[in-house]
Amino acid sequence: MVKGYQNSMKFENIISKQNIDLVKSQNYLPNRNLMKKNVEILSPSSLPFFFSSRGSVICNSLTEKDGVLDYPNSAENISASINLHQENKVHNDQKVDLTFECETGNYHTFCPISCVSWLYQKIEDSFFLVIGTKTCGYFLQNALGVMIFAEPRYAMAELEESDISAQLNDYKELKRLCMQIKQDRNPSVIVWIGTCTTEIIKMDLEGMAPILEAEIGIPIVVARANGLDYAFTQGEDTVLAAMVAHCPTSNNSNSTTTNTTTNTTTNTTTNIDHTQNIDIKNMSGENIKNSQTSNKLVLFGSLPSTIANQLEFELKRQGIQVTGWLPSTRYGDLPALGEDVFVCGINPFLSRTATTLMRRRKCKLISAPFPIGPDGTHEWIKKICSVFGITPVGLEERESKIWASLEDYLKIIKGKTVFFMGDNLLEISLARFLIKCGMIVYEIGIPYMDKRFQAAELALLEKTCHEMKVNCPRIVEKPDNYYQIQRIKELQPDLVITGMAHANPLEARGITTKWSVEFTFAQIHGFSNAKDILELVTRPLRRNEKLQKTINSF
Repeated sequence: MVKGYQNSMKFENIISKQNIDLVKSQNYLPNRNLMKKNVEILSPSSLPFFFSSRGSVICNSLTEKDGVLDYPNSAENISASINLHQENKVHNDQKVDLTFECETGNYHTFCPISCVSWLYQKIEDSFFLVIGTKTCGYFLQNALGVMIFAEPRYAMAELEESDISAQLNDYKELKRLCMQIKQDRNPSVIVWIGTCTTEIIKMDLEGMAPILEAEIGIPIVVARANGLDYAFTQGEDTVLAAMVAHCPTSNNSNSTTTNTTTNTTTNTTTNIDHTQNIDIKNMSGENIKNSQTSNKLVLFGSLPSTIANQLEFELKRQGIQVTGWLPSTRYGDLPALGEDVFVCGINPFLSRTATTLMRRRKCKLISAPFPIGPDGTHEWIKKICSVFGITPVGLEERESKIWASLEDYLKIIKGKTVFFMGDNLLEISLARFLIKCGMIVYEIGIPYMDKRFQAAELALLEKTCHEMKVNCPRIVEKPDNYYQIQRIKELQPDLVITGMAHANPLEARGITTKWSVEFTFAQIHGFSNAKDILELVTRPLRRNEKLQKTINSF
């Protein structure tokens, strides 16, 4: 697309200071006419990849002028937006809606096969077989940091040139490997992880799996976690969606049809049956057990056992029993699914799993914000309670105590600005929480977003912006890193949350960064783990403050 892309990180060669001032505006899009002559933009006719792999046109906002792609009226937009962030507070009677943009259509993220690193630990009796090239093996070896002698419950089926050229029988080779896995480890389930290579050479993994499964006597789950179609954390999404077909069927779905039909139409508190209200404080353990709702609730998303237990406890305090998790700790404990089962996600990147649960197993999806931060956890529990006809008890007090315990962190980040480049699909939830903490979010970059699955989260983000009286940030799907770097240079945010590829170059140019991958592996869900989020966010800010004090002391 752009010649001279290797120079995109050189701020001094991108924008002339005589042409544009530093602009702190969420609505700013750079005028490509202001670029230096060493960057040549090709005409739209030579850019067939401006159509994303999902079939949506992503360059409909561009026009061609003097042979250069340009945003309409961009010069006027720049001059009109120079003073927009002079005062970031908005008036009480003014509401600024969320704005969405879509740029290059390319994924600038970690490889999705990295989901193996946490899923093989979550499903304790599983074995993950990644089918790819040596590059995939090198990535897993370095990213996961597990040595061969540790005998982890995952392995690589490396494709050689003979495999790619179809000179060998794929089925025989996979059978040999699976028989060896059965003999050495005897897992309850084997998960095949397809990669980019298996997609390119069109390996029929789904066709081979049932035949081989019958021969070796071990269930085989096929998940295509290739980087061509999926972003970083969507690897887990493909695995869970594939596991849905292996879940048992709920037995009493017919007997509860009438009851669940009533509950699914009750999405607001106006129609809640208050006779089901439960006073948790005055109930013994036996009374709580007897008062659990008869509806079945399954939560989907991989979490450490300690965090899963915390969320279960929070729901149990409201009289709601969690009947199962997807994935479960053991393959044999997969939850029963059916029309009488309500499902709710705990991570924003599980849209494919949610769709599969609704379409294939006829489950009822509870659309709720995600339990990230005390505000998100409060709304998550509140929405589940409303569906089950229960008035939540003590949530406001619980959230207030958590905010009080975060006061030291809030003093550090209040009024600070942050820019999300986009990597792990947690950006919307994290931005919403940081805005609630008093930060100003310039832009939220996100590799892929399902607006239907994240509808409740987006509504809470907009509500939070209005409550905090700040402008709603622009949300950029599949952002172009080249233009993001320009915006970062112009906006000069206090913190940039980015992938590892851009962290060091940005740090070298005086931009404080934080790896987004750290939020993926950290424990950030629930009330009590909000401190861990702020610990990660404030760490580079506190480090810079200490360095400045040390420099000033000399």
